Amino acid sequence: MKIYQGMKHLWILAAALLLVGPVALRAQNQGPQTEEQKEKQLLEFIDKEVKRLSDQLQLEYWQEFYVDSTLTHDYHALQDELEELQKTKVGNADIYQSVQDKWMQQIDDSYHRFFNEEQWKKYWKSTGQRNQKARDKRKAKAEKASAELKNAGK
Repeated sequence: MKIYQGMKHLWILAAALLLVGPVALRAQNQGPQTEEQKEKQLLEFIDKEVKRLSDQLQLEYWQEFYVDSTLTHDYHALQDELEELQKTKVGNADIYQSVQDKWMQQIDDSYHRFFNEEQWKKYWKSTGQRNQKARDKRKAKAEKASAELKNAGK
């Protein structure tokens, strides 16, 4: 149960940092985060996540490298996509969530390729499966809302 709560908090923190962090800082009149501050914060998060997964799954050195590379690439891509949405003034939180879900799915897919069977099962049981269920639930909700809109327009 503690692992579940810890992972839940980790993903919430990551989402908050990526989605709300810059807005919250501006609201406090501290000014926007510099690119260097954002980058440092992201790299610190990635380092902690690599260490956590390495400790939890007893990753080999080459696997740590792949986790680090995956997270570095995918979180930067996620951040770029979210910033692009912010620049175009997209206000729908569901769109931001779907972008985040897309990249979290990409990370899980990458992990599945280079974790061994035992590591994958442990990861999936402690983190991946729950996250996948949440993504599937949000996707189903969005599809239902979309279908209702289409039906209302007919």
